[in-house]
Amino acid sequence: MDFDFKSCPWGDNLKSCAITVCDLDGVVLYQNKRSIDVNGDVRGRSMIPCHSARSRDIIQRLINEGATNAYTIQKGSLRKLIYQAPWYDGDEINGLVEFSLEIPDEMPHYVRG
Repeated sequence: MDFDFKSCPWGDNLKSCAITVCDLDGVVLYQNKRSIDVNGDVRGRSMIPCHSARSRDIIQRLINEGATNAYTIQKGSLRKLIYQAPWYDGDEINGLVEFSLEIPDEMPHYVRG
């Protein structure tokens, strides 16, 4: 399947969630408007040089193992949940997607059974 990442109307209109999609080589295929605002327009370029050696190792592990990576960060007063996961074409990993969601200082947690 050939994915068209040029346009994603619902993703482009998210105000507090940056979405970035890359291929297996780290070349950015898609950024929504929020991702471009935060990271600059890096579509068509490799994201690998922008990351530390530790982060590059994590990216490679996520691709190799089909794993996910989730954590929170804080920049100034803004807190974010970062969620990184492989995206697939059928059963084959084709790259990674990263969601960067702005979260409040206090966030409820519910356990549902």
